[in-house]
Amino acid sequence: MKAVNAGQALATVLVDELVRNGLAHACIAPGSRSTPMAVAFAAHPGVRVHVLIDERSAAFCALGIAKASGIPSAVLCTSGTAAANFHPAVIEADRGRTSLLVLTADRPPELRGTGANQTIDQIKLYGDAVRWFAEVGVPEALPGSVAYWRSAACRAWAEAAGSPPGPVHLNLAFRDPLVPVADDAGFPYPLDGRPGEEPWTRTGPSPAGMAAEDARRLRATIGSSERCLVLAGEAPGGGVGARALAESGGWPLLADPPSGARAGGTAISAYEAILRHPGFVAAMRPDLVVRVGRMGSSKPLAGYLADDVRQVVVDPDGDWTDPERRAEWIIRADPSVLPSLVASTRTRPWTQRWLEAEGAARSAIDAVLDAEESPTEPRTARDLAAWCPDGATLVAASSMPIRDLESFMRPRSGLRVLANRGASGIDGFVSTTLGVALAGPGPTVALAGDLSMLHDQNGLLLARSGNVDAVFVVVNNDGGGIFSFLPQADFPGDFERLFGTPHGMSFEAIAGLYRCGYQRVERAAGLTAAVGEAWSAGGVHLVEVPTERTANVALHRRIWQAVGEALEAEGFGA
Repeated sequence: MKAVNAGQALATVLVDELVRNGLAHACIAPGSRSTPMAVAFAAHPGVRVHVLIDERSAAFCALGIAKASGIPSAVLCTSGTAAANFHPAVIEADRGRTSLLVLTADRPPELRGTGANQTIDQIKLYGDAVRWFAEVGVPEALPGSVAYWRSAACRAWAEAAGSPPGPVHLNLAFRDPLVPVADDAGFPYPLDGRPGEEPWTRTGPSPAGMAAEDARRLRATIGSSERCLVLAGEAPGGGVGARALAESGGWPLLADPPSGARAGGTAISAYEAILRHPGFVAAMRPDLVVRVGRMGSSKPLAGYLADDVRQVVVDPDGDWTDPERRAEWIIRADPSVLPSLVASTRTRPWTQRWLEAEGAARSAIDAVLDAEESPTEPRTARDLAAWCPDGATLVAASSMPIRDLESFMRPRSGLRVLANRGASGIDGFVSTTLGVALAGPGPTVALAGDLSMLHDQNGLLLARSGNVDAVFVVVNNDGGGIFSFLPQADFPGDFERLFGTPHGMSFEAIAGLYRCGYQRVERAAGLTAAVGEAWSAGGVHLVEVPTERTANVALHRRIWQAVGEALEAEGFGA
C-alpha cells in the first residue's frame, strides 16, 4: 500500500484499519473537504458505501445500520454546517447506546477563525454526547504517522463498541491537494498494517459479570419475594436475561417491545390498559420489581411503581435509568446471569392472577378493535406486529407508533422491534429504517406516523437507488396525534395551529416523487394483505392508513373502559 500525498495516506490507512476491526458500512454525504476519505472508502473492497446528499439522513442511516448489525458503522461529511447536521443522530446514538463512528472533515488550523469559507469550530462539536473525541491532526509525512493513524482508528473502534457503546468523533483536517495527486512532500513510507489483516491493536468486549456479594444479596432478595415483577426495557443483550428470569422464577413479565422479551408463558402484554384500573392496582401491589434496562413510555406503569415498591435495576452498562428516583439498587452486570439466581420454579398465585388479567384484557381489547371496520391506529399496530414473519425487523417511530406497540402488540417471538428511544425524537426515522434495511438479514417493516415520515422524507432519496427493500406503514391522522391525549387538548383556542398541525400532504404524491410503491388501506382487515403485497414486490413502499385524531382518542377510551369491565368480571374491584 502506497500513497502519493499525506492526505491520501491518512485516509487510506484509517479506512483500512477500521475495516480490519470490522467496519462493513459507510454512509457518505458528499463534499469537497472530505474527498480523501470518500475516495478511500469507495476504493476499499471491504466496505459498502451509501451516498446520501442530506447529512442528517446520512447520520441516521448509519445509526440504523449500527442498530441492525450491532457493530459500529461510519458516517462522513465535509466541513462546516454539514457536521452540525450530524448532531441529532449523535445524541440519539449516545442515549440509545448505539455504536457510531462520526468522521468530520475540516479545514486545517491556519484557516480556522479567519473567515475562510465553510469553516466553523468543530473541536468537540458534540460535547459530552460522544464516548471519545480526537482531533487527528493535519496529515504529515513523518516516520511514525502510519502507526499513529492505525492506533487512533483502533481506539475509536474500541470506544464506540465499548461499555456503554455509543458515538465517537474523529475530526480530520485536510490540506490541499484533496485528490490523489503528488505534492512536493509526497509520502515515502509504506502504509501496511499488521500481517494477516489483523487490527493494529486488538480489543474485545468486557462483559460485566456480577460480583459474588451482589449475586448473593440479589439471590436472597429475589428468594424472599412472593410478589416479584420482572420488567424488561431496552438494553444491549438484556431481553434474553429478563425473559429467562421471569420464566425460571414463574413471575409476570412486563416487556417493552424494543426489549425483545415480550414472549413466553408469563408475558403480560396488556399492562398499559390493565394498570389504568384502580381495583387491579390496589389489589396487585408487588413487593419487588427487578428491571432490566430502561423504562418504556407507559405512564400507568410508572405510576404503579410507587415509592414503597422495592426496585432493583440490572443493566449491562450500569446505565442510570431511574427518572422517578425510586431504584434502591442499580447493578452493573450482564443480565444473562439472572436466571441462575432463582432456586426453583413453582406456580405462584400472584402470577396466575396476572395471567387471568392478561387474558381478560386481551379479549376485551381484541373485541373492541375487531368491531371497527375502518382502519385504526391501535389495530394497525397490533396486526402489523402479528403479521411480520419470523426474522423480520419492525422499526417504530417515536410518539404514538411506539406507544401503540407497547399497548397493543401481542406476545410473540421471532420479531425484533427497533426504535430511536434514546432521545425519542421523530427526526431521522425514514433514514434509520432504511439503514436497518441495508444491514438487517430479514424483512424490514416500519410503523410510522405522518409527521415522522414528513420530517425525514429526504431519507427516501435512498429508495431511488433501487438497492434497499422496506415497507413503511404510514398512519396518517393529518397532524400530531399524540397531543390529543395531552393537557394541551383541553385548550382548543390555538390547539390545531400549535399542536395538531394539520399538513394536508398527499403520501401518494410523496411516494411518486421518490419512486416508491404506494397503497392506501381503506378497511382495517386489508392491512396485512397490502403490506404482504408491497414486500413481495421489492423496493421501498408506502402503505397509507388514514385515521382521525378525535376518533382515535375515543377508541382508546372505549378500550380502557372495556378492559376495566373485564377485570371487574375477573374479581378485581372497581
